[in-house]
Amino acid sequence: MKKNDQIIERLEHLNPSKILTWTLLFIGSIVMVTPIIFMVSTSFKTGQEVYTLSLFPKSPTFENYIFILKESKFLIWLLNSLWVASFSTASVLFFDSLVGYTLAKFKFRGREIVFVAILSTLMIPTEMLIIPWYMMSREFGWIDTYWGIAFPGLMTGFGTFLMRQFFLTLPDELIEAARIDGWSEFAIWWKIAMPLVIPALSALAIFHFLGNWTAFLWPLIIVNDPDMYTIPVGLASFNGEFQMDWEIVMTASCLATIPTLFVFIFLQKYIIKGIMLAGLKG
Repeated sequence: MKKNDQIIERLEHLNPSKILTWTLLFIGSIVMVTPIIFMVSTSFKTGQEVYTLSLFPKSPTFENYIFILKESKFLIWLLNSLWVASFSTASVLFFDSLVGYTLAKFKFRGREIVFVAILSTLMIPTEMLIIPWYMMSREFGWIDTYWGIAFPGLMTGFGTFLMRQFFLTLPDELIEAARIDGWSEFAIWWKIAMPLVIPALSALAIFHFLGNWTAFLWPLIIVNDPDMYTIPVGLASFNGEFQMDWEIVMTASCLATIPTLFVFIFLQKYIIKGIMLAGLKG
């Protein structure tokens, strides 16, 4: 009887809003996890078993993984994506933080106009820039090159905005003290300001790396050589003329997800900080 009374007492103290919240979160988690489970299970199916109604394979096989790793160019595509995403991310961290620091800590005529002009680039759809990018790439011979894939993302308006907002939180007295001591502006930026904005740098690096890792439209247009494909374009190449080999696509998708999964597991606290920092206002 005492246990029943305790249970009834606990139920009486339950907040209906919390029950609704947890119920919605549970339903949302099921919706989010189900496609991942389907992707993983399909990667262990045969071509005939893909079109059955069973969620899990009856006789799991590793043939799809063997085919992807030995017969396809998946590893080459993986290295291409790693190189492009890493180089582009390093460029964004350097240039966007440098421009953001300049806009935050230097006072010059037209500073706000420059900042607004940079922000206005965020309102331009990527599709409108494809043709100018392609014409420029063709003119300079960047088609089927790493530089051609990476150059549109070497600097971003969002990164500049994020770094400027964070640099504004640094005390001006700290910067002025370093100038009085005879430090150069580059040394102040590199040795004093940059270590204080590591959370913002980490968040920007994560967002930009993941964005480049999943980019599809521009690499599809600029690359013709299969050896230069990135992972999203390589996955699309598995689409046959009359049918799609779903078991191969799902297997390659599972392997392509591993790097981003490690990024999320080890750097998830910076992802949360990045979401918070993205909402900062000047």
